[in-house]
Amino acid sequence: MRYLLSHIGAMETFSRDGQIEDGYIAIDGNVITYVGKTKPEGKFDETIDCSNKIVLPGFVNTHHHFYQTLTRNVKSVQSAKLFDWLVALYEIWKNIDEEASYVSAAIAASEMALSGVTTSSDMLYLYPKNQNSIFDEEIRGVSHIGLRFHPTRGAMSMSKKDGGLPPDSVVQSEDEILSEYERTVSKYHDRSRYAMVRIALAPCSPFSVTESLMVKTLEFAQNHDVLIHTHLAETEDEEKFCIDKFGLRPVDYMEKIGWLNPRVWFAHTVHVNEADIEKMRKNDVGISHCPTSNMRLGSGIAPISKMEGLRISLGIDGSASNDTSNMILEARNAMLLQRVKYGANAISPKKALEMASIGGARVLRMDDYIGSIEAGKAADIIGFDMGKIEFAGGLDDPISAVLMCDAKSVDFNIVNGKFIVRDGHLNVPDIDYLVRKQNEISRKLIRGGI
Repeated sequence: MRYLLSHIGAMETFSRDGQIEDGYIAIDGNVITYVGKTKPEGKFDETIDCSNKIVLPGFVNTHHHFYQTLTRNVKSVQSAKLFDWLVALYEIWKNIDEEASYVSAAIAASEMALSGVTTSSDMLYLYPKNQNSIFDEEIRGVSHIGLRFHPTRGAMSMSKKDGGLPPDSVVQSEDEILSEYERTVSKYHDRSRYAMVRIALAPCSPFSVTESLMVKTLEFAQNHDVLIHTHLAETEDEEKFCIDKFGLRPVDYMEKIGWLNPRVWFAHTVHVNEADIEKMRKNDVGISHCPTSNMRLGSGIAPISKMEGLRISLGIDGSASNDTSNMILEARNAMLLQRVKYGANAISPKKALEMASIGGARVLRMDDYIGSIEAGKAADIIGFDMGKIEFAGGLDDPISAVLMCDAKSVDFNIVNGKFIVRDGHLNVPDIDYLVRKQNEISRKLIRGGI
């Protein structure tokens, strides 16, 4: 299909074109072919009047745990900090199966699509015995919705008996994990431009993975040219664990094992100092900032305002520590939380939107074809209807209004040239069934695990 988005009321491209009013975007198939202020020549299958629309590049979420949409708002851990929260929820999550993985991934992708996400990563690190196929089902669930997907094959190899946090029932041997790295990268990793699926590797955290696996993961990633990801410096408890277990603070431990390099991105980095930040900056490490989860679990405020020069993105994080999959809310919270600690000018709404879009593309090393609106890039574009009540009286700066006035959802979401949301409606015919099934699986899991 060839689309023309015409007379766009307000557009931020996050490219050299900057902001454009009364502009045009031409789409041919899955690629943007023109961006500018004059109407392009040629025939189009459909011309869409966007005179009352705010248009942005699609958002890129760089950290999530889709399966956790099954355990949102669990009463027993509503006020628990990270380690206690994890120990309790492992007992529920250890019973996740293929159906649970598929449905929860489809639900998470649907909610993200409505909040403007066009590309998402995910860290699936928990594998009950003989359940490696839950990774495949996650990919199938996201494909059903239509998001661009960069999942990470996560892993845990250090259980309680070895000094870690997770129970034996969700921990795998290094040999099995390495075999799954090989299988998933070989089967799913698409290196081509405009790829809809790419794979990264993600040993979960310093308190659930052996040093040996961390080193072997890095070696595998170097040999297969894929990215690697882990949680880092999320809580004070983690810092104490690293000092007790490894004799080093988290970033220093990463430095020791070679995990400060350009193919790495870390989630959280809350408890880091200036020396840590400089080490990460020097080694071109990417960051996934997860403000809502950090607030929800009382983990602290990451010093994002002091990380100039680093590749910074936003992560929704697991819906059991966020309770939503809403990227608009994540960007708004990122802006507001930095202001709590660093002042009213710490992060502008435009900067937060940049982190949510091109920032995420840079962290996932996909910025050659997503993250901005410019000719030659994938047609991953979102739009907001300025006629909605939340924007009433807030249009002095329409782009910033998306966050300052808390846009509730997108009017349209185009991924790879296809509308997955249009006129505010998700293009998923069986969404009602998926919601009912999600609630059914959730009730069964929670009743069996508490």
